[in-house]
Amino acid sequence: MIRAAALAVLVAAALDSTIAEPPARVHPVAVLGSIVDRIDRTLPDTRSVGVVIAVLVPAGFAAVVAAVPVVVAGWVDPLLGSVLAGVVLYTCLSRRLLIETAERVVSLADSDADLPAAREALRALAGRDADTLSAAHVRSAAVESAAENLADGLIAPLTAFTAAAAVMGVIAVVASVADVTTGALTTGSVLAVATGAAAWVKGVNTLDSMLGYRPRRAGWAPARLDDLVMWIPARLSALVLAVAAGRPTSLLAARRWARRPDSPNSGWPMATIASVLDVRLEKPGTYVLRPAADLPTAAAARRGIRLVNRAAWLGIVSAVGCCLALDVYVAGTGVVTAG
Repeated sequence: MIRAAALAVLVAAALDSTIAEPPARVHPVAVLGSIVDRIDRTLPDTRSVGVVIAVLVPAGFAAVVAAVPVVVAGWVDPLLGSVLAGVVLYTCLSRRLLIETAERVVSLADSDADLPAAREALRALAGRDADTLSAAHVRSAAVESAAENLADGLIAPLTAFTAAAAVMGVIAVVASVADVTTGALTTGSVLAVATGAAAWVKGVNTLDSMLGYRPRRAGWAPARLDDLVMWIPARLSALVLAVAAGRPTSLLAARRWARRPDSPNSGWPMATIASVLDVRLEKPGTYVLRPAADLPTAAAARRGIRLVNRAAWLGIVSAVGCCLALDVYVAGTGVVTAG
């Protein structure tokens, strides 16, 4: 039952590695973004409108894009359900594109002649005014954004997917112990709930990125919901960065600087990678992490991006391992489910 979730993660990782991103015209997140933009331009700017958007939009996105298609496929064939769940999860992840974009920014920043191009490329990573940034500040922004987007673009949806699959497994075990039928707990239903959870988190992130940082009252609820949803993934991202670097104690040093950014979450992966690389990361006029150190050199920035990539793969392997371990546990309890 939960083994199928591990297969879905592997399918998603394989698609991300080979294709990177689907075309924007068919990308569910891009379509969601266009819908949110239309909603934003149509509805009044009130907190109550923001609350309604925060409640309905991610839930609708999860149901339409993930849960319903996957459960239908699971009814037809469990393997088909796993593959479709992997395809949907793939659209919620972003590893290869993140790494390639960050690498391109750092490479362009090496040359003064290419610095304007580096500033322009940075816009795909970081929402800041890059027109006057020095090469060192461009590299800093690339490293910061790679670490922050590790949480938003990979660890958060993977965590939601794995946690939801685990909850379904626990429900199956509890139902079995209580001698309650578990016929409804099919492979398709497990995959639908897990994939729906990942899509819901992606919907929350998308709302926050589009509405949460505007000086508008309707952005308050999406921003607060994202703060809540990202609390655990941001700290897990810091952990996988520290483990991938072989320096788990860097988390202790990161605690000192993690609260410098306005966000209650983004500072954790950024401060951790700053501690591992022994560099200063700075958004001019907003925050400075480890001010006594120097801004990253090109070599340090490249090390940082390679570290983010290793941490991403560690997150993927951990998700697969957790699903397989849960499957062994559930199977060991003697639970039998349909499909």
